[in-house]
Amino acid sequence: MSVRNFVSYRSIALAGSALGALLAGAAHAATEAADSPDAAAESAAVEAGPGLGDIVVSAQKRETNLQTTPISIAVMGSEDLQNRHVVSLESLADGSIPSLRIAPSFSRSSALIVGMRGIGTLGDANQPARDQGVGVYIDGVFMGRAQGLGSALYDVERIEVLKGPQGTLFGRNTEGGAISIVTRKPSGEFGARASVGVGNYDSREASLHLDLPSFANISVKLDGLITTRGGTVDNPLASARDFNAYNKKGTHAAVLWEPSSSFNALYSFDISRDQTTPYYLQLLTKSTGPLLQAQPDRAKVANIGSPQPWALGKTHGHLLTLDWTVSPVLEIKSISSYRELTQTQNDNGAANLGVFIPGYSGNTNFSRFSLADVWQKQYSQEIQIIGTMKQVNFVAGAFYYNEKVNDNAWTPYTNKWNADGTGYTILPQPTSSIPFPDRASHAKTESIGVFGQATWTPQMLNDIVHLTAGGRFTHDAKTGRLDKVNGVDTPYVLDDAWNRLDPMVNLAVDVTQDVHVYGKWSTGYKAGGANSRSKEYHSFNPESVSTFEIGAKTEFLDNHVRFNIAAYTSAYKDMQIDFNAPVLNTTRTTIETRNAEGKGRIKGIEADLTVAPFQGLTLTGSYAYTDVHLPLAPNPFDGDKLTQVYVVYTPAHAASAAIDYELPVGPSMLRFHVDGNYGSGQYSMASDPTKTGSSFIVNGRVALADIRMASGPALELSVWGRNLFNEAYTYVRANGGSTLGYYGIFNDPRTVGISATVKY
Repeated sequence: MSVRNFVSYRSIALAGSALGALLAGAAHAATEAADSPDAAAESAAVEAGPGLGDIVVSAQKRETNLQTTPISIAVMGSEDLQNRHVVSLESLADGSIPSLRIAPSFSRSSALIVGMRGIGTLGDANQPARDQGVGVYIDGVFMGRAQGLGSALYDVERIEVLKGPQGTLFGRNTEGGAISIVTRKPSGEFGARASVGVGNYDSREASLHLDLPSFANISVKLDGLITTRGGTVDNPLASARDFNAYNKKGTHAAVLWEPSSSFNALYSFDISRDQTTPYYLQLLTKSTGPLLQAQPDRAKVANIGSPQPWALGKTHGHLLTLDWTVSPVLEIKSISSYRELTQTQNDNGAANLGVFIPGYSGNTNFSRFSLADVWQKQYSQEIQIIGTMKQVNFVAGAFYYNEKVNDNAWTPYTNKWNADGTGYTILPQPTSSIPFPDRASHAKTESIGVFGQATWTPQMLNDIVHLTAGGRFTHDAKTGRLDKVNGVDTPYVLDDAWNRLDPMVNLAVDVTQDVHVYGKWSTGYKAGGANSRSKEYHSFNPESVSTFEIGAKTEFLDNHVRFNIAAYTSAYKDMQIDFNAPVLNTTRTTIETRNAEGKGRIKGIEADLTVAPFQGLTLTGSYAYTDVHLPLAPNPFDGDKLTQVYVVYTPAHAASAAIDYELPVGPSMLRFHVDGNYGSGQYSMASDPTKTGSSFIVNGRVALADIRMASGPALELSVWGRNLFNEAYTYVRANGGSTLGYYGIFNDPRTVGISATVKY
């Protein structure tokens, strides 16, 4: 995904260019040419505009131009995020970046599943001794848990999506790719930006970003935000919260010390509080009782009222980055981080699974309340040595990561049927035959990595050839224990370690100044672990990916057209697959993880197009084709019979397109944005061959910016909308058999709002 206007534009004039005249319009150019050839050329340049701006990325641990960085990258800048009204990473679940797939963990938005190019987590993302296949990094710090990824984003400068294995330069779990979130740093100059807004479903939001003037070489930046929205599906129980609501709050402070031009130290602290309620799970094809009616379309009101409090996530963290330029050719960087996370998951959105069977279910308890708590502490240390010489650039370093996680769970019932299923009562308190907690476990992870990567540009052919080679050696060790199952202590432990070398080779050629091609081979892996939802804490082995990719990055028409394309093939080995027990019993749902046998194969094509036909108008489009073939995996609930499995949240075809147009209105600027995002049907459970329907989500925003107020600050007024056509599709769709029929979870309905922003 290309980004417009997020760094300074290159000033490439179109004066004297026939192509420029074509872009400006032949009729206009001919008229001006009759008066003066020079005036015609100048007018054509003005009409066509300065072209597309350079996009700076830090994918290779140094700032480089997107177009000359020989890997497949998608970038969303702050303006793109604002135009799409992105609140958190979950907002990107609409497919704004086609190769990136984000979804809640089943019905819980308190934990996110992240996938890229068909690689991610094929099942439960909540387990302490399990990792994700796509690494999420904020200012260079790896986020160790799926919990907390749905927290509100602070003042983000850009989000870089690095596709394919990134095992050489990124610390952990980047076999599918990496998401690098870069926040704005203190500028040392006074600036303030305050926003307020309201919308449907009782949504409200406010934010403040304050940059203070530097003093004694110290700069300070403060950020704070609140964003809240009511539920999109009503809960019939008046005392309970509605489904799919959120209330996100957070603050962030950064202090930058620059005692000299060769050294700086950046300390930052963030704290967030994220309250959510689960998505509503509804029966799609079959009624299973007098009150449990099928709801084939997105429901506005739940069939059953059930107790539903907030799920509460709290995170806070410290970051210290030291950057020392030893000499013009050598830089040393240190990234130190400590973070804590607590997440209480209260999920009572699946009351519809409490089937009423006449003669059997009368006066029985139902509405299984899933309560799960997670506590995590992590600290990491990374050292980078960055060298920039005439013919060789290199990055080398070491990485250490330490994580401790505890979790527990309990699944009591909250409702009770009457004799004939025509009514129910709410139990005085959640009831279970098993004391709290039903399940509990803890795990510790230590990861040590040593990495290096060098790019050699030989003195030949005008320095157009660049050969990069590198690798990372990783040692991962995990210990843990399944403390309780069904409320009873267990003897089951995890104590395992793995060593891994991930190499990378990349050959890039600058065919011309605006045409760059490359071929890349790289590998990545995800450590093994143990399934805390297995009754015997069964362990599983690591999985790995080997990818060969070729690509081209091109610009045409004096930088008014940008077209990038990549094709890849990946060998996916020993995938970690979750299998669910076929019956929801009265104690707990059992999940077992197995490694698939043999290699899977993933093939794909990705293309990005950006066109700026004339000044003020930018057209963008992205497409991803993903073809996945997975091997069979042993099903532990069917005698380890080899079973076909499916990659989840990965449509074969995905596309996104956007139109951005800005028009001067006196001293102000009127900006229009609309984007459309398509995804074909996809699987949502690894062991279920049921596909969801396709989706097409349209978002839009109109803003009047740079309205000058009497006191000096600039005012911006905007109206925004997500899912403007109220598209309804199930992001989870599963076959519950003859008893339940098909059930599913729908996406968000249309949301709209207005906002006002003041900038000093």
